[in-house]
Amino acid sequence: MLSPGGLNLEVRMDRSFPKDGSIADYQQLMRDIYDLPGDRNFSMSDILAQQQRFTMRALKGIRKGDMQQLRLNLLDAFSWSMTVVNRLHFNIEDVIWCRFPYQCSYCAACPCTCQTQKPDRRPKLLIDESKRPATLKDFQKMFSDIYPTNGRTLADAGIHWAEETGEMSEAIHAYIQEHRPDQLQSIADEVADFVSCIFGVANSAGIDVADGSAELFYKNCLACHNIPCTCSIEHINKFSFEKPAEIPVP
Repeated sequence: MLSPGGLNLEVRMDRSFPKDGSIADYQQLMRDIYDLPGDRNFSMSDILAQQQRFTMRALKGIRKGDMQQLRLNLLDAFSWSMTVVNRLHFNIEDVIWCRFPYQCSYCAACPCTCQTQKPDRRPKLLIDESKRPATLKDFQKMFSDIYPTNGRTLADAGIHWAEETGEMSEAIHAYIQEHRPDQLQSIADEVADFVSCIFGVANSAGIDVADGSAELFYKNCLACHNIPCTCSIEHINKFSFEKPAEIPVP
């Protein structure tokens, strides 16, 4: 079927994210909802700007002690990170697991011993596939086991998240400029670090990422509730969880 503007429109059944869904399920849902409009309307720099916008708003929630602002913007930053991952054709579950196979990527311990051991180089990680988490909840639990919340404050976790946001953007822009194949591994590592920090902040703040994602994505796009998303560029650029009318209610 063609729209009045001559664009192909594919009719799809309504989709939602289940609380017991896997990270692969979440990535596929984001692909189905946002890849078509994203590919047509956003450059990679545009996508990173949106991811950073919601990350910074989440961090503002930490500074102001507004846990609702932190929660909603963290969840949206997570969804925008999937748009980055899908644009690069990464498998996010494999990217995270290869970087954090139920152990810290720096000291290879669970729980992490970096604060006491101070490793000067990364050891070789031994991957035990029997420990691979099955669901998004399980991945969040894995990061809680690797990085217990009693090891740092919420503010410290937020600072680390801000740091990894910048490093992820830096790695991607280096690839945009140079297009060296080896840079893709650097991007994958930084994406995994970014996602690990989302879970780290979520664990410190008592946010269940799977439950929150199920609430936001109970029917297709969190804003227009269509699949694929039909939100206008103006609406996307102005979207804010600080406006009560724009907070989705399942």
